[in-house]
Amino acid sequence: MRHIVTSSPSRFAILIFASLILLFTALFSLPIASASGTITPISDALFTAVSTICVTGLATVDMSAHWSPFGHVLTFLGVNIGGMGVLTLASVLGLVISKKLGLRAKLLAAGDSNPLRAHGGVVNEGQTVRLGEVGQLLKTVAMSLLLIEGIVAVLLYPGLVMAGIPPLAALWEAPYYSAMSFTNTGFTPNAGGIGEFADDYFVLTLLMISMFLGSIGFPVIYTLAKHHFHVKRWSLHSKLTLITTAILFVAGAVAFIALEFNNPRTFGSMDAGDTTFQAFFLSAMTRSGGFSVIDIDSLNGSSKLVISMLMFVGGGSASTAGGIKVTTLAVLAIAVWSEARGRQSVEAFGRRIPSDVQRVALSVVAWGATIVALATIIITQITKAPTEDVLFDVISAFGTVGLSTGLTEALPDSAKYVMAATIFMGRIGTVTLAAAIAATSRSQLYSLPVERPIVG
Repeated sequence: MRHIVTSSPSRFAILIFASLILLFTALFSLPIASASGTITPISDALFTAVSTICVTGLATVDMSAHWSPFGHVLTFLGVNIGGMGVLTLASVLGLVISKKLGLRAKLLAAGDSNPLRAHGGVVNEGQTVRLGEVGQLLKTVAMSLLLIEGIVAVLLYPGLVMAGIPPLAALWEAPYYSAMSFTNTGFTPNAGGIGEFADDYFVLTLLMISMFLGSIGFPVIYTLAKHHFHVKRWSLHSKLTLITTAILFVAGAVAFIALEFNNPRTFGSMDAGDTTFQAFFLSAMTRSGGFSVIDIDSLNGSSKLVISMLMFVGGGSASTAGGIKVTTLAVLAIAVWSEARGRQSVEAFGRRIPSDVQRVALSVVAWGATIVALATIIITQITKAPTEDVLFDVISAFGTVGLSTGLTEALPDSAKYVMAATIFMGRIGTVTLAAAIAATSRSQLYSLPVERPIVG
């Protein structure tokens, strides 16, 4: 096991997540985990385990009614374990196994938690200093998760009680909703779901704030905690994440207002204030939150397309959110802009973005699009369902969002396995998959003659 940790950390990360999924599948299959006291079918147990560990929020069973208190506790624990992130979790467990963080493990942890470790190649002096802080960074991940979830739960409790939830039940639902929002999962413990708080803007605002903190990523949380509002000291990664997140948040809300203001099934029956708030809440949840006050299937097709685009992008790197990540989108947008202006290098905020980061960004988009396309084709062939509904749920699965048109609950077993695989690949990250596959690649000590093909 120690050899796996040191020789291929990325494969070790995948192994850890796969092992956790198998463990939780077995636990969800137990009679004690279901409210009826019967064994849950393996397809539903596996899908729930994948959706829980990968903090997705899609379900093939009624999460509030199907599971017993033991099953709900499993869900709560699973999303918190999964919320720590693939590489961070692997680093922590690798530390336990190998007793100390070696150089490879430090580089692994820094790649997930250190905003300055943004490219490959030679580690400069500044990054070398930061490598010594990896242990502190890992502590930051765990402490931020516990602290933020604890604060949100305390603030949510009176809101839930005032909303009509019995005080004893609220003692459980407050930390449950807190965990589901910060980890960007979206499961609800009650039959009515988040719809019970459709007009409670205090509760919805808390959930939205918690979701944002989880979706910006632990590197950004670390930067904000260390440098606060000293923007000049923020890393390029933090700046790109926060700016792109804000742009997509506002753009999504504006798009939903424009597309749904006259839809009587959604915003058409609301006044201007309610429409604006609900549009921003929906925009926030499409980033990976998964909560939904509005019936997704009631939205116009144009709005579903906008949601699909936002879900595909997802949240920040090294966060509880999924998708290709906002920094990937930002790097590609900056590269396109630089190319349009005829610049030799790609630059942002006084920093040059190296070519290998641009290649990784392009690869992430290509791999993500390929995974989504293949899964959509296979599930459409299996179910014969409308392609637009399948595509929506597949992107939701890949982006670990949890929003659904209702298709996922009705999937046959074979399609459930395909959707579960899509969730797994979306959560562990295309970069991690690529790194695991290429772990045994050899360095090329020569270069071939250059010839330029015609593109475009």
